[in-house]
Amino acid sequence: MNYVRTAVLLAGLTALFMAIGFLIGGAGGAMVALLVAAVMNLMSYWNADKLVLTLHGAREVDERTAPELIALVRDLAQRAGLPMPRVHVMDNPQPNAFATGRNPEYAAVAVSTGLLNALSRDEIAGVIAHELAHIRNRDTLTMTITATIAGAISMLAQFGLFFGGGSRDNNSGLGVIGTLLMVIVAPLAAMIVQMAISRTREYAADNLGARISGRPDALASALARISNAAQAIENESAERAPATAHLFIVNPLTGHGMDNLFSTHPSTENRIAALQRLAQEMGQEMGQQMGQQMGQQMGQGGFNRRPSVPSYPTRPNGPWGQTPARGPWG
Repeated sequence: MNYVRTAVLLAGLTALFMAIGFLIGGAGGAMVALLVAAVMNLMSYWNADKLVLTLHGAREVDERTAPELIALVRDLAQRAGLPMPRVHVMDNPQPNAFATGRNPEYAAVAVSTGLLNALSRDEIAGVIAHELAHIRNRDTLTMTITATIAGAISMLAQFGLFFGGGSRDNNSGLGVIGTLLMVIVAPLAAMIVQMAISRTREYAADNLGARISGRPDALASALARISNAAQAIENESAERAPATAHLFIVNPLTGHGMDNLFSTHPSTENRIAALQRLAQEMGQEMGQQMGQQMGQQMGQGGFNRRPSVPSYPTRPNGPWGQTPARGPWG
């Protein structure tokens, strides 16, 4: 189903791309835009993840350069039933993270140095589990391609403003006014698509990520910390490429000027409230499972036997025990 959504999304963005080309250069401009869109669609499918990682200055790490982080991601990937993704670190003071890749076999997770330094181990685990949930739900293909093409649409509209000057063919163009309108409308249309694909997926990734890590409370705490920090610490790479904002776990844009239009995430308060409800449900499920296990053991003459602890996804303490006061990275 995700592949169908991706195909529909690509078709819609391609049509929008062609419409801008038509307004800028008439029928010839539309044909050029179609060819460019076709090439971009192919390149986006195969290389959009590399482009996004490069845009944000993410460097790949391994067991030698980041052993604890690699071990943490590997443990969570096993819990999620996923292949080990590539792990990248962004030299960025804003705590944040995103996942990318066309499928689970070619996925990557990127976290910022700000995230590693500001959050506890369980909070970091919650964030990474959220990103793995996007990979498992196959959200990353759609989200990454959208980021690439939406960014191209914005650049094409700007190109029309500075170089197009409107079509000179009165039969096919809308003139300077049409071009100016498209400079405003095209990015807005692309952002509407981004919002449509991102908001519901964030809730789903929060839910599954909390079950993967076993700590919805830690993920909720991480969301609160990241959201507060994002308002105070500028993410320069995201500000330069705002069309990628929907990839991050929390909106990385500070909200100045036009950035408000790129707000692609649900409110952090609503996400935390949903995680709090999930924590209560998981606690109740664990109690019910333990009660059933004790009843079975008692019925089998095992009154003195210790009931076993329920396994994932309802284990409440996560795979790393107690939460340290600060993160394990510094």
